[in-house]
Amino acid sequence: MSYVARKGPAVYSALSKWAYNMAGFNQYGLHRDDCLYENEDVKEAIRRLPEKLKDERNFRITRALHLSMTKTILPKEQWTKYEEDTKYLEPYLEEVCRERDEKLKWESNK
Repeated sequence: MSYVARKGPAVYSALSKWAYNMAGFNQYGLHRDDCLYENEDVKEAIRRLPEKLKDERNFRITRALHLSMTKTILPKEQWTKYEEDTKYLEPYLEEVCRERDEKLKWESNK
């Protein structure tokens, strides 16, 4: 199954762009999906990622940890831009949630 990651948020607004920049993860080159709390659904979605996306994610997280330890940030031109933030995990996460809901529904009908 092939997925196309959605670029940028669904709604562009000044407030959401301000909040995105205030969160600070973009200064380390991270994407929004890199910062999700890793519950069981997120862990399964990450497991299903293609190797290339996993490697890119691991590189961004490792680089962010290094920058954090050295108390530095990336140069501004390397920050993740609000409009370019790729929600690469979203289709996989939605699929995992649908499967979990379907499984719960199936088990409740037994």
